[in-house]
Amino acid sequence: MANPRFAVLVGSESLLGREVRDIVATSEPGFSLRLIAAEGEEPGRLTRVGDEPVAVLELDSLNLSGACAVLLAGSPASSRKAIELTEAEGTPIIDLGFAAEDRPDVRLRAPLLEARQEEEADRRIHVIAHPAAIALSLLLRRLHASDPLRRAVVQIFVPASEQGKAGVEELQQQTISLLSFKPLPHQVFDTQLSFNMLARYGDAAPVPLEDTETRIERHLATLLHLPGEGLGAPLPSLRVVQAPVFHGYTFGIWAEFENAPDREAVESGLATANIDVRSGEFEPPTNLGQAGQGGVAVGAIAGDRNCPNALWLWMAADNYRLAAESGVAVARSLL
Repeated sequence: MANPRFAVLVGSESLLGREVRDIVATSEPGFSLRLIAAEGEEPGRLTRVGDEPVAVLELDSLNLSGACAVLLAGSPASSRKAIELTEAEGTPIIDLGFAAEDRPDVRLRAPLLEARQEEEADRRIHVIAHPAAIALSLLLRRLHASDPLRRAVVQIFVPASEQGKAGVEELQQQTISLLSFKPLPHQVFDTQLSFNMLARYGDAAPVPLEDTETRIERHLATLLHLPGEGLGAPLPSLRVVQAPVFHGYTFGIWAEFENAPDREAVESGLATANIDVRSGEFEPPTNLGQAGQGGVAVGAIAGDRNCPNALWLWMAADNYRLAAESGVAVARSLL
């Protein structure tokens, strides 16, 4: 029998939407999915959620009606339209793409960091925190709970998929064009990303890299102050670098403690269900190795030869898996 409780997914063909579909199909979220076409997607086509054939419907008030929640994983325009169409019915909104984050009536969500179930009805719109902010908060709060931190510096290497399917396709086409001695496409990054590392995009890039850095820092500041373990961990100094990889974050982290840390004790204190610690005898985590995995992986933990109170750490996380799992967890809690 079909589950009468359903959530709507707007943008089911985006990279993030496909990740949500995979989680719903392979877990027991307590609801079924109704797929809605976002801007640039074709309504009426047949696709699948797991083994079940599902039709992609048009974005209108009728197809949004009756849902326990609406997950937004498509373009900003389609997300804003879905919010408007559900205003009268008051359907809870779960925004995975930050289209609504500037509204005053939103709540920033990161279920992995929420120590207790709070009243869900205080906000209609739930914005899922940036996955890099979620990953860093998991690590920094756990470190701070075990051995108080004085300060930290983090370099975040973001993948092309940070800019969605268009970013992945442009990196792919740039690589093919370079090897074929053809002109490079520049619509997303406005400069060469293939075989290159970028501290900023070209001037004509539609979404500056600095916007990503600012969003991560803003969300991280909120998550570090959530009640629970590790409350009060210091906000790190951040720098975002665009890496020539398709998928997955990596983080270079320098953490200074109040006292000289014991590396083995730090490794032991970090290990939780959401933090996979790779001690010295194991290979450090990679963005490819973390693909499809929840939580984060940490390794290559080493002392700083010039600062006895500091450690270097290397972390990897799957950007879409973290965001999609958070969105599905919020949807489940709203039932």
